[in-house]
Amino acid sequence: MPHRVRGVVAKAKGQPVTVETIIIPDPGPGEAVVRVQTCGVCHTDLHYREGGINDEFPFLLGHEAAGIVEEVGEGVTDLAPGDFVVLNWRAVCGSCRACAKGKPQYCFSTHNAAQPMTLEDGTPLTNALGIGAFAEKTLVHSGQCTKVDPSASPAAVGLLGCGVMAGIGAAINTGNVSRGDTVAVIGCGGVGNAAIMGAKLAGASKVIAVDVDAAKLEWARGFGATDVVNSRETDAVEAIQALTGGFGADVVIDAVGRPETWKQAFYARDLAGTVVLVGVPTPEMTLELPFIDVFSRGGALKSSWYGDCLPSRDFPMLVDLYQQGRLDLDAFVTETIALDGVEAAFDKMHGGQVLRSVVQL
Repeated sequence: MPHRVRGVVAKAKGQPVTVETIIIPDPGPGEAVVRVQTCGVCHTDLHYREGGINDEFPFLLGHEAAGIVEEVGEGVTDLAPGDFVVLNWRAVCGSCRACAKGKPQYCFSTHNAAQPMTLEDGTPLTNALGIGAFAEKTLVHSGQCTKVDPSASPAAVGLLGCGVMAGIGAAINTGNVSRGDTVAVIGCGGVGNAAIMGAKLAGASKVIAVDVDAAKLEWARGFGATDVVNSRETDAVEAIQALTGGFGADVVIDAVGRPETWKQAFYARDLAGTVVLVGVPTPEMTLELPFIDVFSRGGALKSSWYGDCLPSRDFPMLVDLYQQGRLDLDAFVTETIALDGVEAAFDKMHGGQVLRSVVQL
């Protein structure tokens, strides 16, 4: 029997979101209905509302979520009602060319639910990142559900569903930060601070946080930054070089995603160092760089998609570290809000007042 629930919908570009009645069908083959407990307010949701992803309105927003499996469809054998799960947007197919090469973290054909959720009038909804979890329940592919320790706090571990995993993975998986490395992170919002946490977890000896906001730099210290640079007041590249013996950092992570911050990352790394782009640029942005500089500096220029994570591998491991007190995911939760607080949360996020507002249902 279909479910009628409340959910947060963006109906038109740039318009305030509204709480609507959502119709969720019974799960079909390979699908699961999940009762959402928490969902973080991520900048990607704001991108959807602003039409920065695509124009397939209306959108059912929300994707950084944790909850309880309520029903499963035909053929689902690895989930059961009552399982506590973190939702993910990389449900690997197991058969594409990346999966065939043993690199499922780069899967080119990830699964989503086949059936749409709809408004009351039957209008199909486009789910943010194939999830749509600013709702009391949501319909997903079973592969989007990663089982983790049920005693963990949903508000904290649900953030692994996007931003926190993207940052930690940018350092550990994409940047391959190792013991003794020097690391710089440009942009100290939720993703940037997660990258700082990931770099410390990997054993970096020095982690330099760069931002234009003094309050965010204080947050960064709390997540493990050994040094901070206010790039509104000083040249970021010169400051990073000065803090690394004049050489530059082994790994520089751009958690902003603008041409100017990427150039800072490029020139602030050591020779043969690594640049990781995890901040998401917008389609109109372009980059111009002397080609000889790309050649002469060597090293690696990488983009990090979702922290190059494999949810089935990374989520349980990070939740275990959280449960051991070695990964302070609670520190990312600035506030908990109700479904009707999402629009106000967008304003706070845009103003840099919060790391994460988390919808609690």
